[in-house]
Amino acid sequence: MWKRLAYALCCLLVATLSIAEDTLQRRDVAERRSGGDLFIGGGSITVSEPVGGDLIAAGGSVDVDAAVAGDAITLGGKVRIGGDIGRSVYAAAGQLAINGKVGHNVRMVGGQAELGPKSDIAGNVSIGGGQARLHGTVRGHVQAAGGRVLIDGPVGGDVVATSGQVELGPNARIAGKLSYRSSEPLQRDAAAQVTGGVEVLKPSLGGGRDAASAPVERHEAPRVAGGRIAWVWTLGLIVLAGVLLAALPGFYGHVARTLRERPGLSMLLGFALLVCTPVAALLMFITLVGIPLGLFTTAIYLALLPVAYVSAGIALGDWALTRWQPDRASGLRWRLLATAVALVLLAMLGRIPWLGALVAFAALLGGLGALMLQLRRLVPGAG
Repeated sequence: MWKRLAYALCCLLVATLSIAEDTLQRRDVAERRSGGDLFIGGGSITVSEPVGGDLIAAGGSVDVDAAVAGDAITLGGKVRIGGDIGRSVYAAAGQLAINGKVGHNVRMVGGQAELGPKSDIAGNVSIGGGQARLHGTVRGHVQAAGGRVLIDGPVGGDVVATSGQVELGPNARIAGKLSYRSSEPLQRDAAAQVTGGVEVLKPSLGGGRDAASAPVERHEAPRVAGGRIAWVWTLGLIVLAGVLLAALPGFYGHVARTLRERPGLSMLLGFALLVCTPVAALLMFITLVGIPLGLFTTAIYLALLPVAYVSAGIALGDWALTRWQPDRASGLRWRLLATAVALVLLAMLGRIPWLGALVAFAALLGGLGALMLQLRRLVPGAG
């Protein structure tokens, strides 16, 4: 029974990849519906028809103009959500704008992240970015972080902001308290209102030598140890990248090109595999006779995650070489050097709150999806 189940899952995976690739070749967009949910990826995406369930979209440009009954999960270079969302929004993009109604919460990160004047958020908002602007209505509380945070609309709860610059516009109406930490004084328009008062959050440095020494002694060692472990892990990933490049230079050239040419499809497939594989393994465990296959699937899944992340680093390194040193793009040493730089940069970005986790997650999804697209071509009869 478990052998038939394994064969069926493999056939389903190959068929899904085949259909997705053929669709992308025809329209540069891959789209699938499962019940009321919509999964869509590609270079330029427009959602113009209502979605009865959740929306999961990834692409270079994502425009959501229709209503979504469930959650909206979007990732792209530029994301705009103009339709109403029934539940919550989880979004990350270089440029990100929400200008509709949201039934629950919003979690958004972008180089430029904005709640437009027509946005109406029923729950809470967590927003981060180089520039974070809130012009719409937030009925819950707000957590904001970024190089510059502008609040120029009504907020029903408290606001906690950490930024290089915090500004309240003339339309700011904060029903709760504003607590902020910034390197610059608060810029507040004369018409802005804060009912609960304003609190300036200070760094936890303590008032004297004795007060400061105890927290440092208690927390400094774990922080240093954690940083060392992170860099040892990064070094291990670089070694893994060297092994993969030395063993499969041509294969990883195709992986890099796939991720560069089809980032939306790669991230979409990566997300599907990241979510569906543990579910499939759980179903195998439930059947009892499928426990060996479930254990094997789980082991392969866990081993594939760091390989997928490293694959994204290789793709970034190859892209950089192709762009700036095309004559050396095929050399193994140069590819490894560029990959090492890319992995170090990803590790440094990973230390940035909010943004770092999303960058690492995007790299994992893209690498996993690009790997699967290439592995599909190695399956006899799949092409």
